[in-house]
Amino acid sequence: MAVSASAKNYLGFNSGATKDDNTAKFKADFVQEFTTAKNLQNAPGDFSAVRLYTNIQAYSQTSEPIEAFEAAIETGTNILLGVWASGTNTIQPEIKALKNAVDKFGTKFTDLVIGISIGSEDLYRDSATGQANKAGVGASPNTILKFINDYKTGLAGTPLASKPVGHVDTWDVWPNSTVKAVMDAVDFIGVNEFPYYEKTNDNTIQRSGQLFDRAYDAVLAVAGNKPVWVTETGWPYTDASPKGEWGQAVASVDNAQYYWQEIGCRRLFGKTTAFWYNIRDSNAENKMKFAITDKLATKPRFDLTCPTTFKTPNATQASSSTTSAGFSTSTSAGSSPSKTASQGSATVPTSATGASASPATSTPASAATSFKQSSSMIYALSVVFAGALYFL
Repeated sequence: MAVSASAKNYLGFNSGATKDDNTAKFKADFVQEFTTAKNLQNAPGDFSAVRLYTNIQAYSQTSEPIEAFEAAIETGTNILLGVWASGTNTIQPEIKALKNAVDKFGTKFTDLVIGISIGSEDLYRDSATGQANKAGVGASPNTILKFINDYKTGLAGTPLASKPVGHVDTWDVWPNSTVKAVMDAVDFIGVNEFPYYEKTNDNTIQRSGQLFDRAYDAVLAVAGNKPVWVTETGWPYTDASPKGEWGQAVASVDNAQYYWQEIGCRRLFGKTTAFWYNIRDSNAENKMKFAITDKLATKPRFDLTCPTTFKTPNATQASSSTTSAGFSTSTSAGSSPSKTASQGSATVPTSATGASASPATSTPASAATSFKQSSSMIYALSVVFAGALYFL
């Protein structure tokens, strides 16, 4: 059994495997990213952790470890590892990349690892809601359970065997009884929540704190003694989507700052392990841009200072809008629509997940996950190809 999830509340950003033009990131790119994160002006905490979506270098066909590992060692950055689990029937290329990294870097690498997430928004994409929202190819609970076991078997006997193992998904997935086996199998629960995409609700920026509280509290209510880490959340500073496509939500720098204050400062920073979306964008196809910096300048787009008072009303008892059939009654459960394809975005290895991990590439319920997922589609294809090579 892995050790229990660390009691330390880590702070960091998501990081895809590709840049905003979908070209691969290399060590120097990750070093710049991690260095900026540690030196942001007026940051309300130590942003010295990173969440990755894949362990494989972007577009690699040989399970070459992602160069973010070397950058993390050089900058002393803690890592939440990610295994891309959608659109594939094997995670052996990911496991091989991790083994290669352990052999190459030893404890200089493994000492920085705070945990491993097997998958990102796979269950959402596999749900009725995800399919209706065309969020992309996901993975079933049984598949995620198999991959968790594959990971534990593959890394047994290495320093990574003692690290907490979890799964990341949209908030509306976790209260659903069909995923209980996954919840029972993990050491921590990762939750992605983007009120910006909850277009069937009153999702003005002024309501964002209440929508976030409802979602976050719904996960806390079913988590039991499992730590809940917020693995993706944020508000875009610009959006090229048609006006009104995401309900009442408006993308702007001022609103991105409001969200940082009302969600990050009020509920997350210093209170739980949290990874903001994002320090820089990772998917050229994403119409929504979340980067809190311009060209990784240490002076952010807005002042990161936390206020002493907040505008969000005190949270009431969590109310769940989940259903057993589709995880959520809303069109946008709070993930992102294009995050999935781009692993660097929010869901795909190419941008943040793997080749281009993309945490915010999904569709509505995974809206933030979908927009990142266009990159992740590239990554998913590379994973499938790598898996085929592995067995040949």
